[in-house]
Amino acid sequence: MVEVLKAKTKSDFIKIESLADTIWRAHYIPIVGKPQIDYMLDKFQSVNAIEKQVIDGFEYFILNHSNIPVGYIAIRPEVETLFLSKIYVLSHYRGQGIGKLAMDFVKQKAKTYDLDKIRLTVNINNTNSIKAYEKLGFKNIGPLVTEIGNGFVMDDYEMVKLVKS
Repeated sequence: MVEVLKAKTKSDFIKIESLADTIWRAHYIPIVGKPQIDYMLDKFQSVNAIEKQVIDGFEYFILNHSNIPVGYIAIRPEVETLFLSKIYVLSHYRGQGIGKLAMDFVKQKAKTYDLDKIRLTVNINNTNSIKAYEKLGFKNIGPLVTEIGNGFVMDDYEMVKLVKS
């Protein structure tokens, strides 16, 4: 059984930091390299970074499978869209419907906020995730390159999905 639990405490943020460290190193080092992942984990997925993001309007959720944290989501409502900032599942829990359940949860959150679109960004070389998002109804609306400091950039596609009421 999978539960989606809102992350509220420092203990929750520590769990997310640990999940991010495991997931990002396994998945992204082959795509963008270890130096950029080290930098991004500290800048975006450390406990301090998560606490600041929550203050800035992000909501984090932990995905628990049989009471074990196996992934997480981060969203932020925008003017016309729900920004899906992060959706990650540990590799050995993929293919069990957890990602689809998480996406259904995100879709419901968009409806709760009365938003008719979900927006996300995905690395242009993250082909498996791009295919998965397309399968879920997301459309690639073009490249988005963002400087993140320390000489690094995020070279992404922006993808959008319409949410039917």
